[in-house]
Amino acid sequence: MTIAPQAPRACPATSPSGSAQARPPQTFGFLLLESFTLMSLASVIEPLRMANQLAGRELYRWYTLSHDGEQVLASDGLRVTPDAGCKTPLRLDTVIVCGGVGPQRAVHREHTGWLQGQARQAKRLGAVCTGSWALAKAGLLDGYETSTHWECMAALQESYPRVALSTRLFSIDRDRATASGGTAPLDMMLHLIGMDHGRELAAGISEMFIYDRVRGDQDLQRVPLKHVLGTTQPKLLEIVALMEANLEEPIALDELATYVEVSRRQLERLFQKYLHCSPSRYYLKLRLTRARQLLKQTAMSIIEVASACGFVSTPHFSKCYREYFGMPPRDERLGIGSPQARQAFADSPNGPFAPLKGESSSQEPVSSAVLALTQAQGEPTYASVPL
Repeated sequence: MTIAPQAPRACPATSPSGSAQARPPQTFGFLLLESFTLMSLASVIEPLRMANQLAGRELYRWYTLSHDGEQVLASDGLRVTPDAGCKTPLRLDTVIVCGGVGPQRAVHREHTGWLQGQARQAKRLGAVCTGSWALAKAGLLDGYETSTHWECMAALQESYPRVALSTRLFSIDRDRATASGGTAPLDMMLHLIGMDHGRELAAGISEMFIYDRVRGDQDLQRVPLKHVLGTTQPKLLEIVALMEANLEEPIALDELATYVEVSRRQLERLFQKYLHCSPSRYYLKLRLTRARQLLKQTAMSIIEVASACGFVSTPHFSKCYREYFGMPPRDERLGIGSPQARQAFADSPNGPFAPLKGESSSQEPVSSAVLALTQAQGEPTYASVPL
């Protein structure tokens, strides 16, 4: 099956009222690596399409790219025909690398050279799924907090130790935006769109996609510990399994050590060496992470959540929660978010990915965003979110 770009009809760059747009749309380029995942690609493009539809004008446009302009095979066997190759002159504001299976084999010199050229032009760069491998290989993630699919984390950290890997679903660090796989790129794009054009638009997009809980940049991937440690530390894996099975009634560390036949001192050393924290801190993190899931996904009261996660009192639970997540459980339940996040939305109307000035080159191919916006004009939600 081939997915090829269609010839779009002309669509005037005007708002529903007929007035000219105040500024040109932001332009995204999505560089497709061989065996990229279609789910991640859709998760970054569809929010842009819906943003245009709900706004009733072209806030964003996008192009899919391959290094030579030829078809790219996705991880599910579908062949995608990109809009252009890397040598096509395009005025891009943001470049996002879309990875998938086997990024070590999929990233070539042509990719890294082109990405380095984009960085020299001060373009904003990002990646989804395992696309971070291409940016890391190009030396463009050194010192940047980076998210990638958990399956790729160990290999990426070993190959590029200067990359500051995070287990967050997505990370935005200065002019870099990276997301792990699956639907996490959707959360990242909703976050960026909200910073660009307001939370009302981002909320409207999530409603259209029946996406009932938008995850934030503090949400973490569930990384299987056995994938991080392999089979080299069976006792540590056993201890963590015991912790995870006993969140409501935490087991004392001396008892944990006895269960797996190690001393308390050995237990401390294992956690410090492989998990970079004390056993008590790790146990607390597991309990607080579980509490956050219950607050967001159930109707349990805060007192019930505290009890289910092994806290003897609600004040102690609230104190630990605030220290770890930067907000009290009540604010988490209400979806208010951290003061930093609220301030970012208030102070950054254009967000970190503000568009560059200037019109697009006449040599550019026509973005499929124009066709999508034209087709959306008959939808009842067209221009339903005033900006």
